[in-house]
Amino acid sequence: MKKILTFALLVVIATSASAAKKKTDAKEANKPVFTTIKEIPVTSVKDQNRSGTCWDYSTMSFFEAEILKATGKAYDLCESFVANKTYMDRAVQVVRYHGDCQFAQGGSAEDVLATMKTWGICPENAMPFPGSLYGDSLNNFNEFFSVLEPYVAAVAKSDAKKLSGAWKNGLQGILDAYLGKCPEKFTYEGKEYSPKTFMASLGINLNDYVSITSYTHHPFYTAFAVEVQDNWRFPLSYNVPMDEMMQIIDNAVNEGYTVAWGGDVSEEGFTRQGLAYAIDAKATQSLAGSDMARWLKLTADKKRNVIDSLGCKVPEIVPTQEMRQERFDNWQLTDDHGMHIYGVAKDQNGKEYYMVKNSWGESGDYKGTWYMTKAFIAANTMDFMINKNAIPADIRKKLGL
Repeated sequence: MKKILTFALLVVIATSASAAKKKTDAKEANKPVFTTIKEIPVTSVKDQNRSGTCWDYSTMSFFEAEILKATGKAYDLCESFVANKTYMDRAVQVVRYHGDCQFAQGGSAEDVLATMKTWGICPENAMPFPGSLYGDSLNNFNEFFSVLEPYVAAVAKSDAKKLSGAWKNGLQGILDAYLGKCPEKFTYEGKEYSPKTFMASLGINLNDYVSITSYTHHPFYTAFAVEVQDNWRFPLSYNVPMDEMMQIIDNAVNEGYTVAWGGDVSEEGFTRQGLAYAIDAKATQSLAGSDMARWLKLTADKKRNVIDSLGCKVPEIVPTQEMRQERFDNWQLTDDHGMHIYGVAKDQNGKEYYMVKNSWGESGDYKGTWYMTKAFIAANTMDFMINKNAIPADIRKKLGL
């Protein structure tokens, strides 16, 4: 009996090992193999670490690429400078509204552009390295915002009949303690600059940058402020049909321009390995051998395992204008993350993907790059910043640019 049980156990182990091997083999067979079609030079991958500053890192990367295109020179510009100025501006707005608006870590590409227009910019080494002022190796905003948020709230919700200006001095002290003081003067490559004169030396025109979106609750070929909380400066985005939105991105990449992209990465098809697909849930659950009821009950991790095993063969939806609008209105299409589109690649089946630089360090299978299908971008774009010269001439004409 003991021998029979031992034999049975060995059979079970062998069967399980065989099944696991088949699953691994299938996953490897379906792993996309990419061929680059177009890749635009960008600066190195950075790490925002534990801070809600993707908007800062992605847009700064975008402007570094713009400068590289215009001048051939690579710069490492300072995200902490932008964060310091932006959080003060945002706090001022919250106080003016008596707290009836949001103060948070998040932001938009417009915050970087507005800072550079108003205050200028400095190189990374003109301010303390992120995290160094409080003994960390990278940004960690947990303690920082646990101090900053209640401070702003206390001022904004004060029952005082008149505010003094002292609260700004106190807030600036907190910002400087965690982010570092913004320099008034600094030396770069042997020459002294102010942030404004340094900005003027970088070889780009800050009036060349516009935001693009695509929704039907506003007329096409007009501009409106996209209604999301982190769009707190209320910058206007040009509204175009979804197909033209995608034409703009494709034309930009073809002409050697990059795109500061903002959109939704909370979808099941956005993996931590560096891929993003606009998953067709019905078709996917069918291929996974389960009905929709079972599929919906799977945990997020188990769904991701299925998606990973299907790899480049995972079924995708065909995004439509109506789908985008419905998801925006019902809160499914949300403003989650900022990233930087810098190229196009195709997999072994000929499907095209955008090459997108992230700000989570050299994570994932592609060392900080995400390969995001065109269907994913069409379905999940909130808005994006672009050089207006990258927009096709016929669309520019419609927009009056």
